[in-house]
Amino acid sequence: MLLRFFTTQARNRPRLRDALTPAWRTTGAAVLAAGVGAVAARGLYRVLTDRWGTAHPRGKWNRVNYRGERVTLLEGPAVAAGACAGIALTPGIRPALRVAAVLAGGGAAVFGAYDDLYGSGSSRGFRGHVGALARGRLTTGAVKIAGIGASGLAAAATLNRTAVDTLVDGALIAGSANLLNLFDLRPGRAAKVALLTGSSALAHPGAAPVAAALLGATCALLPEDLRERAMLGDAGANALGALLGLAAAASCPRWARLGLLAGVVALTAASEYVSFTHVIAVTPPLRLLDEWGRRPAPLPAPVTQPG
Repeated sequence: MLLRFFTTQARNRPRLRDALTPAWRTTGAAVLAAGVGAVAARGLYRVLTDRWGTAHPRGKWNRVNYRGERVTLLEGPAVAAGACAGIALTPGIRPALRVAAVLAGGGAAVFGAYDDLYGSGSSRGFRGHVGALARGRLTTGAVKIAGIGASGLAAAATLNRTAVDTLVDGALIAGSANLLNLFDLRPGRAAKVALLTGSSALAHPGAAPVAAALLGATCALLPEDLRERAMLGDAGANALGALLGLAAAASCPRWARLGLLAGVVALTAASEYVSFTHVIAVTPPLRLLDEWGRRPAPLPAPVTQPG
């Protein structure tokens, strides 16, 4: 009896090993991607801010935030490059997914940075840019929308699926890039949305390395965002959103991707009429999460009585 038991265990051992090996490889690749993404993002941010940081008051990468304080937009390029580096340099990720990540994340970062540096802010939102285009005026936002759409479609085409899947995935990548950027109105908000959404993709082997690299790069610079020293800007928020869309495209069946795309479209359309900031402010759980780690909101100025 005992001899038969040990003989059976010995025969089954290769099967157990073969079943566990892919899981361990996926976990190892995800951990390595997160580490590479974090180190690359932090290192690049240090280099960029030493050269073009807020010490240069007239630098194009500086902005005045909602408090009226000067912050740098260099967090965005650093996070985008760190996440892409984490995916591109980690072994064990299939080549098509590497290429797709660089196209989606890198393309969104480049066109987002173009809008950061040269956008006037006269037209806002998808409807504003399309309306300006209908009146014969090409805005930087319209260029960004077209560019991210093209890079998202190119990324989707590398996943080797049908034409229908390519269109769905391209729309999901571009739509996610635009949607996450709509949350970048308060310190840490877009980064928290990216972290919460990306964490859900870690359970799927096809998306885990992409999500892990994104999470590592975002966590590395989240303190700078929460302390209001830096902000993602279009370059960072668009890139993180595009990579989230890619993670969903690489891991979900078509029906789920269609559902996610419908949700992205619905939220984007709602943002034209409803303020996300107002919804968060009047919803206590969302408000607590949104304010976690951030400096307290400025108090209103005291009203002086006449006489």
